[in-house]
Amino acid sequence: MKELTPEQIQENWNQLRQLINDTFKDERLEKLNHMYDYFETRMCVAPASGKEHYHNAHVGGYVEHVLHVIDCAVKLKKLWEDGGATINFSDEELIFAAMHHDLGKVGDMKNDYYIPQESEWHRKNQGSIFTHNGELQYMTVTDRAIWLLQHFEIPMSEWEYVGLRLTDGLYEEANKSYYVTYNPDFSLKSNIAYILHQADSMATHIENDKWKSAEQQEEIKVQENVENIKKAVTMEETSEQLSQKSKDLFEELFGDNS
Repeated sequence: MKELTPEQIQENWNQLRQLINDTFKDERLEKLNHMYDYFETRMCVAPASGKEHYHNAHVGGYVEHVLHVIDCAVKLKKLWEDGGATINFSDEELIFAAMHHDLGKVGDMKNDYYIPQESEWHRKNQGSIFTHNGELQYMTVTDRAIWLLQHFEIPMSEWEYVGLRLTDGLYEEANKSYYVTYNPDFSLKSNIAYILHQADSMATHIENDKWKSAEQQEEIKVQENVENIKKAVTMEETSEQLSQKSKDLFEELFGDNS
């Protein structure tokens, strides 16, 4: 399992807070800082998922994932724009939606969303590093994100709401009516949701690729250690066998034949 150092966790947190201060202003900045101050202790160490084969299922994985999604979103927005797509939203709106698409994974005002998996069987056989906190009232991650933002009275624009609401794309069944329609009047009026979904998917798959690569390297390392042990054992056995053969030959040549 990937592990971030305390220094890396702190660096990611500082980067997120700096991005907030650089992007937003006035009353909304004040309210955002209030919310992030409130959740600092929990948010900076929260994982982004519960199972290691998903993505960023490690301490500090949530903030790291959010930063990845923001970075991908900004780059993809430029790619869409260069390709001639209509961009009718601001960078601030894009960053706000990307920053808070997974906010519900922080939990509620008292409880974490993820708690450590205590079952060794689930950890070993299912890769379940964290599990859902049963103390929480059930909500989708997106609904909880919107609830938390309204709790701290943080306003959002219509595009921010649409982007945040639809970041999971068709992986979320509730989004189907937004993405699949046969009435042109009901089609999405902005590309922000498409860009955010691509950014989230891109960041998630890259994080998963890095986990797979690390796991493969670890497997190679373990296999090399096993092979070295086998070689050492084989050499030891061969040495013992040769020693015995030498003794047998000596007895045959010089032993007492009377």
